[in-house]
Amino acid sequence: MHDKPAAGGIRSARVKLAAVAIFVALLVLPRAALADEAVIQSGALAGFPNPPAKESARQASLPPHDELEASTLLGFRYRVEPNITYLTVNGWNARLDLYLPLHATAPSATFVYFHGGGWVTGSKDESGLEVLPYLAMGFAVVNVDYRLAQVAPAPAAAEDARCALRWVFRHTQQYNLDPARVVAGGMSAGGHLALLAAMAPVSAGLDRLCPGNEDLKVAAIVNFFGIVDVLDVLVGAHARDFATGWFDHLPDRERLARALSPIEYVRPHGPPVITVQGDADPVVPFDHARRLTAALAAAGVTNKLVVVHGGKHGDFGGNDMVRSVRAVRQFLTRIKILKKGAQ
Repeated sequence: MHDKPAAGGIRSARVKLAAVAIFVALLVLPRAALADEAVIQSGALAGFPNPPAKESARQASLPPHDELEASTLLGFRYRVEPNITYLTVNGWNARLDLYLPLHATAPSATFVYFHGGGWVTGSKDESGLEVLPYLAMGFAVVNVDYRLAQVAPAPAAAEDARCALRWVFRHTQQYNLDPARVVAGGMSAGGHLALLAAMAPVSAGLDRLCPGNEDLKVAAIVNFFGIVDVLDVLVGAHARDFATGWFDHLPDRERLARALSPIEYVRPHGPPVITVQGDADPVVPFDHARRLTAALAAAGVTNKLVVVHGGKHGDFGGNDMVRSVRAVRQFLTRIKILKKGAQ
């Protein structure tokens, strides 16, 4: 059985990712002018070799005050509106934190972030540091909490993710957000929720708690090692205890698992997707990333797969995570969500 190690892996990966996020943001912000293409070609991603020794030495010799200045600038470029209720269901308040650029002269590109934790653990507060790279890129950020399994089983988290996305589109004018540049993203279960909330049609039935006529068309999805086929982690050789916990003892679990699988909703003209995953992931099979990439390509959807060779479930080295985030920035720049030369 692989169940217990999977649950532990989610928790340990989340702690490590929070620490790496600080490192990533501090690197991304002061080096915004670097050419992304050159960085990607030197990284150990998708078959590229490790960075040259000269580049590694240069990064290691960066003066400490660069990071201090970067974190100071980042802290003073944003204001935070915490714990905004976007949905109340059965007495439980679903909340989000909103990070808004100060002195914005135009509507901001917006990153809607869903935390990981296998739908059974985690919170926006625990994962707050994981949004730092997106702040460093200049996004307004929406960091979302949703119902975990102990509050309500599947499909509650998916319904909440959909409601959070609708809340963003309903409040673009109020908070000076650009509805044409809304990006959904997350890690692990958060990657799954981002994919599902952005790709599922109305017919999927996820809008019953927050119906509306807004067009929930996101500009892109950033998927870090998200679950693509929920049924695959619920039953069979890849079954995980977190998936069992999310579905509890629900009847017709297999039908519901298929309905909550993003792979079921790949379609032509869907939003561009970038996926980052380690090819040694012991929690979410790497095959999920490959299958999603193949399905998107077959449908003619713009997409990119960034492979972290030897990477586990988010347990990447700092340099691998930096190169991954730079690949994300390059992708979002190429599809014109971010402007060239912007941080």
